[in-house]
Amino acid sequence: MLNPIEKEVSMELKLNNITKSYGKTVALSNFTKTFSQGIYALLGPNGSGKTTLMNIITTNLTPNSGEIYLDNALIKEMGGKYREKIGYMPQNPCMYQDFSVFDFMSYIASIKGMKKSNAKEQIDDLLCVVSLNDNVNNRIKTLSGGMKQRLALAAAMLGDPDILILDEPTVGLDPKQRIMVKNYISTFAIHKIVIIATHVVSDIEYVAKEILLLKKGEIVSSGTIDELVSQIDGLVQKKTINKDELESFRNCHRIISIAKEREELIVRFISEQGIDIGEVVKPTLEDYYFYIFGDEPEKN
Repeated sequence: MLNPIEKEVSMELKLNNITKSYGKTVALSNFTKTFSQGIYALLGPNGSGKTTLMNIITTNLTPNSGEIYLDNALIKEMGGKYREKIGYMPQNPCMYQDFSVFDFMSYIASIKGMKKSNAKEQIDDLLCVVSLNDNVNNRIKTLSGGMKQRLALAAAMLGDPDILILDEPTVGLDPKQRIMVKNYISTFAIHKIVIIATHVVSDIEYVAKEILLLKKGEIVSSGTIDELVSQIDGLVQKKTINKDELESFRNCHRIISIAKEREELIVRFISEQGIDIGEVVKPTLEDYYFYIFGDEPEKN
């Protein structure tokens, strides 16, 4: 069985002034951050630079400027030794549709240079973790979208990588699978660097040691959940209003959510001036996300 707790690795991944542009569009601007063991969450709207950052860390993209170091060694000089330490799950992984689940995992293991005996044990363990152990002989083209997502996650974890990069890892999973995978990632991350980009705040709400909010390729805010939500203490409120009041209320306040109760509406909103016009409620990470990005248009 895999037991990531037993393998202790001390390391730092340092990104210094990473900039990446696509023509006139700047995807990352002087991004600087040091990652150590634990789970980091990247939050931000589409087009904020999350996927570009991940592709640069995994060396799938080359930045226009800036350097990345792993324990003070330049990764561009480490070459294959650096890539051996990386596990990567892209948002839309490419898979050979005629491969069986087991053959695909074996293929990924061979690319990673794993011994067959060790690979077989890890494949069995990981397919159990992602609930695909009953589908080992099924061809990938017969799997549902959620099953393919779980297979991609298992493939990323093959070889017990020191750095795990996950782009929307729980898309398509049901609540039970989501909890199971989240718990495994938490255990896996004790002595590893795990970087997760997600739109599902609940996936990282209680497991991330630090949350980075990206906007137009820059970190606009970072910290623990408590540090972030404390910035909007007293600003999040709720109020019961009539339906005919909604439009005027929307014009004056940033509405987070609306719930219907009988013939009335319970509105959760941000009072920018901190004026108590409703009941002050305890803010959440989703509230903070809305506070930072609520007026940001989504890009495809």
